[in-house]
Amino acid sequence: MTRRTVSTISAIASAVTLAATLSANAADNTIPNDQSVRNVVLVHGAFADGSGWKGVYDNLTKRGYRVTVVQNPLTSLADDVAATKRALERQDGPVILVGHSWGGTVITEAGVDDKVKGLVYVSALSPDAGETTAQQYDGFAPASDFVIETTKDGFDYVSPAKFKAGFAHDVSEADVAFMRDAQVPINMSAFGTKLENAAWRTRPSWAVIATEDKAFDQAMLIHMAERIKAKITKVSASHALFMTQPEVISDTIDLAARTVSAKK
Repeated sequence: MTRRTVSTISAIASAVTLAATLSANAADNTIPNDQSVRNVVLVHGAFADGSGWKGVYDNLTKRGYRVTVVQNPLTSLADDVAATKRALERQDGPVILVGHSWGGTVITEAGVDDKVKGLVYVSALSPDAGETTAQQYDGFAPASDFVIETTKDGFDYVSPAKFKAGFAHDVSEADVAFMRDAQVPINMSAFGTKLENAAWRTRPSWAVIATEDKAFDQAMLIHMAERIKAKITKVSASHALFMTQPEVISDTIDLAARTVSAKK
């Protein structure tokens, strides 16, 4: 056998080994056929829309999950909760409900739906029943880089001049420019609305916290997550982690779904 033949056989063997390894890893990421929780509903926050979940959507659907993305009107808490409930009504089984930022308030209220088996908070707010979203900021340092501009009719935008620093410093220049100019404003009266329900009191919760989030004081994020007894994962990211950290967020959602399913 020549040296060239040996090298060729060795290369083929390495390729086969690599293919087997990749196949095994792909299989590990695919949800089992008997897993009961196979649906995920994603709820975006203020100043953004559901398209920011594209990376998480792609990741989870490849694993076998059915993923639905809510488009919040951001006109009131009631309107956003109604949009989320419409999405929940369309699910064919148990759900993991996920919220980013303001979306955390929405899933806290809407998550009492019987289909919801677990909650994932992505640098998100989590008021209690009887509390407002605005109350969650009390006692914590203001977010100096997260500058808000309010319209005459009471809707808020992130200041264009501070958008990158305050919202998405780890996003490419082109993408952050588009996000800045495609902002969806939120009616700030929603922050003064008291919640009627707190789903985290009856559902297990997980939290992914961006350690470089400039929209919230870090102490505030930790306090909220600890209060709801969430399993916490920290990741180096901006407030736009729902876009920049799809793998970490998807892994957390997958863990939530598998954990809840295993308890059945």
